[in-house]
Amino acid sequence: MLQKIIYIFVLFGGLLSLTTTSIAGFPVSVNGQPLPTLAPMLESTTPAVVNISTTGRVVVRDPFFDDPFFRRFFDVPQRQRERRTTGLGSGVIFDAKNGYIVTNSHVIVKAEDIVVTLEDGQKFNAEVIGQDPGADIAVIQIKAKHLTEISFGDSDRLRQGDFVVAIGNPFGLGQTVTSGIVSALGRSGLGIESYEDFIQTDASINPGNSGGALVNLRGELVGINTAIYGPNGGNVGIGFAIPINMAKQITAQLTEYGEVKRGRLGFSAQNLTPQLAEAFGTSRNKGVVVSQVESQSPAEQAGMQVGDVIVAVNGREVESSAQVRNEIGLLRIGSRVKIEMLRNGKPHILTATVQEQVTNSISGEELSQKLTGAEFSEISEEASRGVTAGIEVVSVKGYAATAGLQKGDIIISLNKKRVKTIQDMQAAIKKNPNALLLNIQRDARGLFVLIQ
Repeated sequence: MLQKIIYIFVLFGGLLSLTTTSIAGFPVSVNGQPLPTLAPMLESTTPAVVNISTTGRVVVRDPFFDDPFFRRFFDVPQRQRERRTTGLGSGVIFDAKNGYIVTNSHVIVKAEDIVVTLEDGQKFNAEVIGQDPGADIAVIQIKAKHLTEISFGDSDRLRQGDFVVAIGNPFGLGQTVTSGIVSALGRSGLGIESYEDFIQTDASINPGNSGGALVNLRGELVGINTAIYGPNGGNVGIGFAIPINMAKQITAQLTEYGEVKRGRLGFSAQNLTPQLAEAFGTSRNKGVVVSQVESQSPAEQAGMQVGDVIVAVNGREVESSAQVRNEIGLLRIGSRVKIEMLRNGKPHILTATVQEQVTNSISGEELSQKLTGAEFSEISEEASRGVTAGIEVVSVKGYAATAGLQKGDIIISLNKKRVKTIQDMQAAIKKNPNALLLNIQRDARGLFVLIQ
């Protein structure tokens, strides 16, 4: 009986060794027993992941003199002071020849100095090539030789349950590797970025990992680590990464133009519900219903109609309006887009050309002296951050900045009146020019700013 047990153990051990070696390619063994390891893959991958440290400064108002009633009563001017800021993050070398590194936009935003540290400890000053806050992607460049670049994978082929490895600089500890699986795909509606199609993973992602690499077991880059969800900013097994296929489209424009030139088709849509599916005569339970088509827009010219049910964009099935917005918003101006849909329950295909977004803009001085130093621009639903429409603060300095406005703010209402156009702003200001109460959306948060 003992001999039989030993025989089975030896046979099982031999099969395990054969299986592990033939499938995963792990050649390492200890005392004749196979020992799976990710070390060979990481040895060729980690040199492409860098640590990023930034320094900058921000102008803050003195809280003691910030009360408007105190300033008015004592006739005290508003005071400002500068505060130095520091930041830590990660990045991935994707073009060794040109020294291009992809990272998150929020890692280097408002940075005056950016220092990149390679795996071997070498440090280089970096310059910003371009950034896209809407998708939270940025490209920086260092002047260095003999860099190691990472190979791209195909994030469209990822499946729930695939093993992945996160590489980054958590809490500034230096390069760190964690592993896990793909927990979910296509996460959107989180309010983290304007364009969301996140890979969710339980591979530990912590502060400082932002901009780092999410790789598969072949060492191919499949995502850019971006955000975590958890109490007090700690890791609880819910991390998010931008799919590399999405990031590649953005980095291509950033390296070529220094910015992302987004286009639009000129329509609004909402998610298909079972009730809407029944009303529009379709048995599908996934898709997007066209709710509005702008006059003379590319969508109208292509033949799109209200009530069309969009099921695929450029061959990719879509299940939500956020997906449609991502697919179109990441295309270059002039691109042709094929939209598959159902019209009255029957298949229908149309092709449209993405056109440049044309918006009305105005300087703050033209609206009110209280908005001096700001530049405002109308944004459509396709360009907005989870709101129907609004007014975006394109740039801000001087009095408008000290009053509390920031670049990227989206004004939802002014003096308690909903504003979607420049004309709406003018009408709202005319009602009460002495005090401006702005309800704005900032970084997925809503807040009020009172300017007197």
